[in-house]
Amino acid sequence: MPATAAEATHDVVVLGGGSGGYACALRAAELGLTVALVEKDLLGGTCLHRGCIPTKALLHAAEVADAARDAGRFGVRATLDGIDVPAVTTYREGVVGRLHKGLQGLVKAREVEYVEGAGRLDGPDTVVVVGDRRLVGRHVVLATGSTPRTLPGLELGPRVMTSDGALGLDHVPDRVVVLGGGVIGVEFASVFASFGAEVTVVEALPRLVAAEDPASSAALERAFRKRGITVRTGARFASADAREDGVTVRLEEGDPLEADVLLVAVGRGPVTEGLGYEDAGVTLERGFVVTDERCRTGVEGLWAVGDIVPGLQLAHRGFAQGIFVAEEIAGLSPAPVVDAQVPRVTYCEPEVASVGLTEAQAREAHGDGAVETQEYNLGGNGKSQILGTQGFVKVVRLADGPVVGMHMVGSRMGEQVGEAQLVVGWEAHPEDVAALVHAHPTQNEALGEAQMALAGKPLHAHN
Repeated sequence: MPATAAEATHDVVVLGGGSGGYACALRAAELGLTVALVEKDLLGGTCLHRGCIPTKALLHAAEVADAARDAGRFGVRATLDGIDVPAVTTYREGVVGRLHKGLQGLVKAREVEYVEGAGRLDGPDTVVVVGDRRLVGRHVVLATGSTPRTLPGLELGPRVMTSDGALGLDHVPDRVVVLGGGVIGVEFASVFASFGAEVTVVEALPRLVAAEDPASSAALERAFRKRGITVRTGARFASADAREDGVTVRLEEGDPLEADVLLVAVGRGPVTEGLGYEDAGVTLERGFVVTDERCRTGVEGLWAVGDIVPGLQLAHRGFAQGIFVAEEIAGLSPAPVVDAQVPRVTYCEPEVASVGLTEAQAREAHGDGAVETQEYNLGGNGKSQILGTQGFVKVVRLADGPVVGMHMVGSRMGEQVGEAQLVVGWEAHPEDVAALVHAHPTQNEALGEAQMALAGKPLHAHN
């Protein structure tokens, strides 16, 4: 059917302007394809406006608060007079605003047609945008992202909120209960504690950040308790009664918890309902779009990337998948994005960072006798001593073979996951990495020393 005035044909139409969507649009345009990008809210999506960037800005403000509070440890006379939440918000929004403006400039410079409005799929090759705009694509990429989940019976309001609501607080609550000990939960717990709140984390599973190596979970729980954060693992939520002056949180066992705010951080769900996906032939499971390893939905010319695809819900995974699909459409045959090689960072204090298999996953996949591990305690690392942080680097390798996983806990250890990703992604052996010279004094040295120990030549660690 020929295109009408209200209907434009592009090489690629992307539905959703978050991390995966805009990355796909920019890369496709860079490769000479004609691109339309549809977004109902703000360019940059959850990550830029309500997720990664604003929360990490909060975490940096929390780090500054901790530095002021603990300055005496380092011989610096300073005091923390309190948290000016409106000023923190101004700082946070300034960071977001500058990045948003830069992203808008990139989209314009790459000549991507940016369409504001709520879009939905109308067949496998057409996106209809509110206002009767129809965009036809030789390829359509679904990238509609995710939204915070809640629990049955929980009514959101001034006292019960998800991470979106927490970003809108204009004060620091005295008492906070965080329901959920995953990434979002422990990051907000860390912020609230640094800002001076009394914090309790409730997690139904046996440990915090349960997707990480158990050694990382244990180290984080110890650190949280040392910081005065109460951790209740293996505790199942029963109900919450919100009042004008607070909220009572009841668990299936134990006394009720009284708080000023209940933060619900039980994960994020895909945004796919009512968007015409199934009518176009897309298969959904629990709301997620089922794809193969090359992000194909099974419908010719229809792709999906980011949080709507089962797997790690991380912005950088979305970036990588978006770029991958653009290059696949352009005929470059890129290597697929493998979740096991995607780095993971939880930006609480201390940070938890990892890439690859946990020890248990490695033993399950390769057998107990085929796996070796090594932990290097940050107590032997000069820069970590200077920073006053505790933690470790754990390396998981196959016997006489490559490293298949690295796990780290400590202040700023997220900055070290880049090398860990290269080690795992390039299937390096500890002997290969041990031969590399790591700068002294840096926390990066800890990665090298862990590899040296595993290679049988420890320097500051016991073999």
